[in-house]
Amino acid sequence: MISIHTPPQPTDLSDVRVANRAVVLRHVRLHAPCSRADIAAHTGLNKATVSSLVTELIQRRLLRETGLTENRVGRPATMLVLDGEPYAGLGLQVGDDELVVVAVDLGGNRLLTWRRAFAAPTVPAEETVRALAALARRAVTRLTGQGRGVLGLTVGVPGLVGADGVVPLAPTLGWRDLPLAAELRRALREPGFTVGVDTDANLAVLAEQRHGAYAGTADLVHLTGGTALGAGTVSGGRLLRGGRGFAGEIGHVPLDPAGPACACGRHGCLAALTGVDAVVRRVLPDAERDGPVTDYLPEIDRIQALAHAGDDTVLTGLTEVGRWLGHGVSILANLIDPQVVVVGGHLAALAPWLLPAARAELSARTLAPGACRLEASTLGSAATALGGATAALATVEAGRLPTT
Repeated sequence: MISIHTPPQPTDLSDVRVANRAVVLRHVRLHAPCSRADIAAHTGLNKATVSSLVTELIQRRLLRETGLTENRVGRPATMLVLDGEPYAGLGLQVGDDELVVVAVDLGGNRLLTWRRAFAAPTVPAEETVRALAALARRAVTRLTGQGRGVLGLTVGVPGLVGADGVVPLAPTLGWRDLPLAAELRRALREPGFTVGVDTDANLAVLAEQRHGAYAGTADLVHLTGGTALGAGTVSGGRLLRGGRGFAGEIGHVPLDPAGPACACGRHGCLAALTGVDAVVRRVLPDAERDGPVTDYLPEIDRIQALAHAGDDTVLTGLTEVGRWLGHGVSILANLIDPQVVVVGGHLAALAPWLLPAARAELSARTLAPGACRLEASTLGSAATALGGATAALATVEAGRLPTT
């Protein structure tokens, strides 16, 4: 995945045209509408190079002229914006009780958002792969029917993900050593676009950094909701992956050795204390009376209604969960000093009751004065899929022309 903050720079290497395309595309994405002269003035590229690149990008329908002109002394300038209408990126996410697919164009406009109820933790991995492939095929059919070419697909999963698209471990899904990228390519019959896999948290923070309320923030964390909590981290403008790509598993940091069992086999992990299943069990003791919960949305709706009504048991339980959440976030704050930590999923849905206690605990446990901000995501429950679709367009944003 390309850097999501540090801009590409002009270069004299053999791949100079590719790098310079990326420079132009990034400038237009951030500053549109803008003129050719603006691009040259702000990027350091000479006017002839910019003119040649813009002509090529217009021909490939990655940029378009708007016909608008600047109010300036001298000859008016034609303004440029991103086009990319013929192209789309796809993102898929595997949740606790649903699969989600999102498609976006080069300008970040959502082309579709579809959900399918699906309890992945309760079925074999191969069944999940088939369901993902079916959802992807349906989306591809819709997009190609609109005259768009799909440039790539990225799947987000709650677990460890290697650079080769293998999922060595996803405890809440029961997956071990699943070659997800290869299996999905096979199920899609080797499509003519790239298929990638990343953690749900990494893709969610990419969506947050590009499309969220704190877009452009150089030091940002997105803490996913669900049964497995992950921390997607942007530090100094770059995604923090770690030595093997396994960074961000904050959900499996033990906070209370005497706490409830976690899917990873330990006790008292952050996920076991604040995951959606833990919250439901804590505040709705009757929720599992008729068996395990496989659809969490109705239970979250129920919790919200009871909290709005001032139910003491629910409010007390949410305050306790909020304190554990603040404890977990304080570890991130002390270790990597983010400007903002954004929570998603059920944590965002229950933010009005969780965050007051969480912020107080965060402040009490953070060494540096002025604790980082702790906020609810505005992207909704499809943040991972949105990030996946954005990541699928990375090769174009890096200056590689579409082959489709």
